[in-house]
Amino acid sequence: MKILLLGSGELGKEFVIAAQRIGQIVIAVDSYENAPAMQVAHAFEVINMLDGEALDRIVAKHNPDFIVPEIEAIRTERFYDYEKQGINVVPSAKAANFTMNRKAIRDLAAKDLGLKTADYRYATTAEELTKAVAEVGVPCVVKPLMSSSGKGQTTIKNSDDILKAWQYAVEGSRGDVVEVIVEAFVKFNSEITLLTVTQNNNPTLFCAPIGHRQERGDYQESWQPARISDKDLYEAQDMAEKVTEALGGAGLFGVEFFLADDGVYFSELSPRPHDTGMVTLAGTQNFNEFELHLRAILSLPIFEITLEKVGASAVILASENSMNPTYSGIEKIAALPKTDFRIFGKPTSRPYRRMAVALVNDTLETPIEEVVEKAKKAASVVTVHS
Repeated sequence: MKILLLGSGELGKEFVIAAQRIGQIVIAVDSYENAPAMQVAHAFEVINMLDGEALDRIVAKHNPDFIVPEIEAIRTERFYDYEKQGINVVPSAKAANFTMNRKAIRDLAAKDLGLKTADYRYATTAEELTKAVAEVGVPCVVKPLMSSSGKGQTTIKNSDDILKAWQYAVEGSRGDVVEVIVEAFVKFNSEITLLTVTQNNNPTLFCAPIGHRQERGDYQESWQPARISDKDLYEAQDMAEKVTEALGGAGLFGVEFFLADDGVYFSELSPRPHDTGMVTLAGTQNFNEFELHLRAILSLPIFEITLEKVGASAVILASENSMNPTYSGIEKIAALPKTDFRIFGKPTSRPYRRMAVALVNDTLETPIEEVVEKAKKAASVVTVHS
């Protein structure tokens, strides 16, 4: 099969590697040359994916069997036409179109499906944001409708933060949508990602829940399995199955939840492998998240997903701008027991850009806190240089 991958970051790179291993052809697309997934794909294209005509041109040029989105900033409304042409959009044109915009997916979850979410409002100007903050109360969280990796996200603690939050959200927004969602702050105890695999001819499956810690709206460490009660897990799985069924199609979804004293809150959803799911590269499961996504797309039956080990991932960030980043400490991390790492191969760096990840696993009896600490220490021995 021929796969057109739209977005070529580190998640796309691992997806291409999984596809190469079972003989698929991948064309990697992004807005800049030498993006990570381009380095392992059969071919690549450099375009602005918000340019609908450019997108149409490369779809016609390559005539793929599948279109697999990996990022948000895509002219997703074109996907409906591609489906009419007989191209499989992953997981579906509806799923990709809805989840690329927080407004569509939140309204689907809260209004159409009745899932429990934080109270929320929308704003298209700083004045509307001020009104929305007054309605949901402080503290509250402001996010661009289109963004990734926490870009543009702010917690508002008082009225002095509103204008700065608006400006930061506009700067961090992807695409041409200038609108934000304002969410009431949920007093949660923890956050989880529930990797959910929908299949064309087989039941929906769930990976063991993944816990994670964030800074600046971006994950820093993730671990599997996360601690969760049977009641909360059942509730999260029920919500995840409802929302993925409503979106349709086959593939892996990263469904995010808050776990609070009063139950489980739906937060967000990505119709593709999730950054916190990089922990599955540590060998925690019989298939990692990228292999699961690919198998579901190709309608290869997945009988079960089994937890084989406990594991943790910790990101390795850049601290400076560079046009040619280099790394030190590789021999140190390589010498650590039950530890692995991935360097993504990003051609440039900037402060806080995710450049690599440390991966640690251990037996199922090992306390998860120990594994997380080992992953953090492993990440700390690697330095990104300008």
